[in-house]
Parts: sequence; C-alpha cells; structure tokens
Amino acid sequence: MSHFITAIDRYIFRLVLVPMIGIFVLAASLLLLEKMLRLFEFVSTEGGPVNVVFRMLVNLIPEYAGLAIPLGLMLGILFAFRKLAISSELDVMRAVGMSYTRLLRVPYLMTFALMALNFAIVGYLQPLARYAYEEMEFELRSGALGASIKVGEFNTIEDRMALRIEASQDEGRDLMGIFARVANDKGQVLSISAREGRFLANREDRNTIILRLIDGTIIHTVPSGRSRVLSFSQHDLPIDLPALERFRARGDAEREYVLPELLEIGWSREASVQDRQGSRANFNYRMVEVVMMIMLPLMAVALAIPPKRSTSSLGIFLSIVIVVAYHKVNQYGESVAELGRIDPFLALWGPFALLFALIGWMYYQVAFVPGGQPIGGLENIYAKLARQIKALLRRRHRGERSAEPEEETIIAA
Repeated sequence: MSHFITAIDRYIFRLVLVPMIGIFVLAASLLLLEKMLRLFEFVSTEGGPVNVVFRMLVNLIPEYAGLAIPLGLMLGILFAFRKLAISSELDVMRAVGMSYTRLLRVPYLMTFALMALNFAIVGYLQPLARYAYEEMEFELRSGALGASIKVGEFNTIEDRMALRIEASQDEGRDLMGIFARVANDKGQVLSISAREGRFLANREDRNTIILRLIDGTIIHTVPSGRSRVLSFSQHDLPIDLPALERFRARGDAEREYVLPELLEIGWSREASVQDRQGSRANFNYRMVEVVMMIMLPLMAVALAIPPKRSTSSLGIFLSIVIVVAYHKVNQYGESVAELGRIDPFLALWGPFALLFALIGWMYYQVAFVPGGQPIGGLENIYAKLARQIKALLRRRHRGERSAEPEEETIIAA
C-alpha cells in the first residue's frame, strides 16, 4: 500500500509541475514583454545603449515573480486536479479511501518550498532589484551610461564643441570622416578635420574622454582673426563630459528596504510617524503576500472539480480573478495604511481573514459535503449562458445558409 501511495504522489507531482512551470514562465514573459516595449522607447529617447534594456529587465524579474509564483502554483494544482476529475481518476482515488487532504500532501510540500522562495524574493531581492532599477534609470537620464553620437549630424557637447562624424564601424568604435569645432572662453576656435578616430577612456578623470584623431588638419583661429594651420598624423582631443550627479542612497521609499530594516524603522521611536506608518504597512503587505500562498492549494482543488458530466472551465477563470483581485486589494490596503487612515494590520490582514474564510468554506463543500459544489450556482448560470450563446450562433448560421439560395435566384432572374 505504501508503494502505491508513493507512486500516486509522484504522479500528482508530475501533473502539478509541468503546468506550474509553464504558467510561471508565460506570466513572467508577458509582464516583461509589456515593459520591454516601454523601456526600448525610453532608452532610444535618452540615447542610451540597447543592452541597458536587458539589464533593467533583469532587475524587474523579482518584482514580477512575486505575482507569477503564486499564480503558477495555483493554476498548476488546479490543472492537475481538473485533469484527474475529468478523466475520473479522482473518483478512483477517492473510492480506495484517499481523501482530498491526503492528495494535497505533495502540492503542499511544493507550496512550502515556493513560500520560502517567495519570502526571499519579496523580503530581500525585490528591494535591492528595485533600487538597482531606479539607479540605472537615473544614470540613463543623466548620461552616465553613455549617449550615442548620431552619424551624419552635428552633435553639441557642453555648448562648446560641435562634432560631426560621417560614418562609424565596429559598433561605433571606429569613426571615419570627423569634423570638430571647439571654442573656449577666450574666443579661440579650433576647427579640426580627420580621416578617422576612436574614443578612449580617460583613467585619470572619469568626466573626460579622449578622442584620438588620425591623419588630419587643425585650423587655430584667435580673436584677432589670425589663423594657423597644422597637420598631424595623430592628435588626442580631450572632451569634457557633463558632470555626473550621484544617485541617492537606498531607502528613499519603504519598498527599497529589506525586512530587518523595515522592522527597525517601524518600531523605532526616533523615526517619524509617517516613516513608521509606511514601514509597518509595507512589512505587513509583504508578509500577507507570502502567507496567502498557503491557501492556494485549497482554492485550486475547490475550483478545479467541475460538475459531473461537465467540462466547465469557470473555475479557472474565477481562480485567476480571485488571485489578481486580492493582489490589487492588498496594494490598495497598503497605500491607505501608509497615509495613516487605517491600521496597517487591519488593512492587510482583514482581507486575508475574509479570503481565508471563503476558501475554507469552498474546500469544505468539496471535500466533506457529498456532491458539494461551492460554485454550483455560478456553474448553472454559466451553463445556461453557454447554451443560449450556442443556440444563437446556430440560428444565425442557419439563417445565413437559408439566405444563400434566394440571393442566387435573384441573380439568375
């Protein structure tokens, strides 16, 4: 008997694992793709390198994983038990004395492992990744990550230098057809033309780069109007970059603190009332987002089993709506608690208690009430609407087919 149960556990594990990983990857990919389009537009507007987009997306993965992991876990369990129910395998397992609670042993082991992972992500990785993302965005706006030189156009640098490049090769490393005009405060002007050149880093001063020019001419003009012409085989032209501001320190917002820092601020007498309120709200928000995962297997089972002789997918739709809506309710509760309008514990653990009671009732109906169906009323309404829509489509299709001979008769006449 023990070997039979072990085989059932492995079977359920495989049924849960495959859709769980697929849904997690799909949800995270959709969220990242939606953000990727905005980042490409932002980076191109700021004139930064394209690889910055992918570095910024990496820092967004922990943010989206906080929602994708619970969603993938719940739908993985739901699809597994839905498959067992539709194929009547669940009825066989129940007939040999296996309860729903026993069948949830492996899903709960997976849930505890993912809860630990999500705790690490929400408590530690998300704040650090959020700060790194904000820092990268700041550096992109300030020019610290570099701005592209537009080929074939005049580029103004620090209002004292005009630079034009005819062509570039090797991803912008080799420059051809260079013209530069540099002026200083004394009215002296350098007009430089060169056959080719290359940008070099200045190790002594990070706010200055070197433009090494090859085979060119320098025309030096002074305020009196005199000019001198010099030819060179190699000339290093220093270019002053805009002074770079330093990014702020981590902790401008509560979401950039790790959990120990939130606890320290939330219960510190030296912190302001607003800081304490915001830290407590964010701490409770992170905790409730992790703890809510313990309810997901129960909800998945309650919504996975359709009525007998039915393949209704209403439970799948409701499960996604419940998880996403609960996530949004938590975000709203956190924002209200930060303003001090309501106690953070009540704002975030109150909805959790209501959802826990609802899911507990739903699971009780499925597991302990004979023939229990927690969403039976919704299933009946859904089935009636589906039948009416199908009947309407059939009547419309028949009407279109009956109208075709009349049209042909009119054309023939």
